[in-house]
Amino acid sequence: MSTTSALPGRFTRRRLLGGLAAGGLLAGFDALLPGWAGPLAGVVRSRTPGPVEFDLTVARQRIDIAGGSAFAHTLNGTVPGPLIELHEGHEARLRVHNALDEDTSMHWHGILLPFEMDGVPGVTFPGIRPGDTFEARFPVRQAGTYWYHSHSGLQEQSGAYGPLVIHPAGGYAQPFDRDYVVLLSDWTFEDPWTVLAKLKKASHYYNFQEQTLPQVAAQGQWRQWLAWQQMRMSPTDIADVTGHTYTYLMNGQHPAGNWTGLFRPGERVRLRFINASAMTYFNLRIPGLPMTVVQADGQDVQPVETDELQIAVAETYDVIVTPLEDRAYTVFAESMDRSGYAAGTLAPRLGMAAAVPALRQRPLRTMADMGMDHAGHGAGAATAGMDHAAMGHGARDHSRAADPHAGHAMGAVAPVDHAAMGHAPAADPHAGHPGMDRMPPASGPRSARTGIERAAPGPVLARHGGDSHGVGNQAVAMVQRDRTAEPGTGLGEVDHRVLVYADLLARTPARDTRPPMRELELHLTGHMARYMWSFDGQKFSEVHGPIVFHYGERLRLVLVNDTMMEHPIHLHGMFFELDNGAGAFRPRKHTVSVKPAERLTLLVTADEPGRWAFHCHLLYHMHMGMFRVVEVA
Repeated sequence: MSTTSALPGRFTRRRLLGGLAAGGLLAGFDALLPGWAGPLAGVVRSRTPGPVEFDLTVARQRIDIAGGSAFAHTLNGTVPGPLIELHEGHEARLRVHNALDEDTSMHWHGILLPFEMDGVPGVTFPGIRPGDTFEARFPVRQAGTYWYHSHSGLQEQSGAYGPLVIHPAGGYAQPFDRDYVVLLSDWTFEDPWTVLAKLKKASHYYNFQEQTLPQVAAQGQWRQWLAWQQMRMSPTDIADVTGHTYTYLMNGQHPAGNWTGLFRPGERVRLRFINASAMTYFNLRIPGLPMTVVQADGQDVQPVETDELQIAVAETYDVIVTPLEDRAYTVFAESMDRSGYAAGTLAPRLGMAAAVPALRQRPLRTMADMGMDHAGHGAGAATAGMDHAAMGHGARDHSRAADPHAGHAMGAVAPVDHAAMGHAPAADPHAGHPGMDRMPPASGPRSARTGIERAAPGPVLARHGGDSHGVGNQAVAMVQRDRTAEPGTGLGEVDHRVLVYADLLARTPARDTRPPMRELELHLTGHMARYMWSFDGQKFSEVHGPIVFHYGERLRLVLVNDTMMEHPIHLHGMFFELDNGAGAFRPRKHTVSVKPAERLTLLVTADEPGRWAFHCHLLYHMHMGMFRVVEVA
């Protein structure tokens, strides 16, 4: 049985498992899995603290996965790869053996280490030739949940990824009784290079959720539809690659495989969520079971209880749940565009399953996502808000409305006063024109920390200047907003608590309290119709030289998303401090999701010398040019 999309939400795993078992087909739903991810509920097991040596072999072999059989890039013979456990304060020696007939590499995502060990071909080392071995040897200076993956070609899409857990030297801040990795990924039976070729020819190739003309006519949305057509965009541009080709996996298993984590009622269960997907954002929930978030991107945060969270590609979140009833709970990871899902089970006994929620109605892009200035309505507003006609190479002039970050001076710059803003939902003069095919609900999602409704667009921080970033950029966001208090795409209409970036507070204050000495502003740019992605309108192949961070400096990095898609931006070798209004308790992250038309501010202490990759972690975006090199010199 070959399956190329996730199971329909109306099926329960119990019902489907029975049919598959009767047909003798169940084995095909399990990949060749490592022990930690197998059907017997592998658990993270902390060994006696000490140095760790680990050998990892990258090979190409045929495996059973997602209901079919395919060639994959395996790590020690499995997809996902084995769980690597390290210990803070001790040395790690990780040896990667290349059994392929092509070069490979391995990047230790989020790990602080000498740049020569970071595993990015052409940036930190030449790559690992066929038959060769590379050893990454470094002192472990951190703790938390991380992961690793190939940084060569598109190998990551076809299986070259796995989890990495570092146990803290001083013990865990939050106690727990059981400990599970829950690794999410997207699998396609197509060759990844074929997927990319299809996107280059027709960027909407995998989008089967477009609005039809009868729908537009029935809802009286002609003016909005014409505005979208004029921009060669679509309000359904949520994900480039969808469940049409993807099967969404949890610990390498199709939903029918029913990955299961066991518990005894009343136990505290730690779930280490890792989004190891190539292209998929997930909305995570466990119906009937609140989640307490205790860690983001491997860094401890002040505990905050929520009912749902969005996890971007390459992010990790650790949550603790306390199931009190003697029953099964579904761990449900719905793709952001709602074209499919990954699912597993928490249960007191093997063989149990709970109902799988139906897939919710697919979301649509809004006027806020378009960077609208709300000067008008309908098509006029579209053309006023998106400067897609003037694609010249004007001088860089990112003028700011109510933005204290004026200029790019070397002196200290005052930060955005998020606290004064209070992250309250801003009045939206375009609220009656949400750009959707349905009315918004009477009540919206509530902040996980405060319980305040947070569905309206955030406050305007700046307006775009005259530089439209050249032919590599399709549009600019004329209005740039603080969106750290807004729920993620698809979560603006739920009626329960949703985690937002503004809810994240570091457990301990920042060590570096200096004000920024310099500001650097970068725009995330792209052309969806041509499937071109870049920073400041330039693909990596077009830039001359790296972005320079001066060793030891305190830097303010401003990311402005001029596209209408989320981008998970990852900096190798260092952590960002996300300016979300938390002051000294800003959360530290290695990957930040930048919403459409968002102006996101990060603080960086440039204390890791070397050359580091800086890129969008959507694999095909990175490969098509949204990649730069940061040199700390």
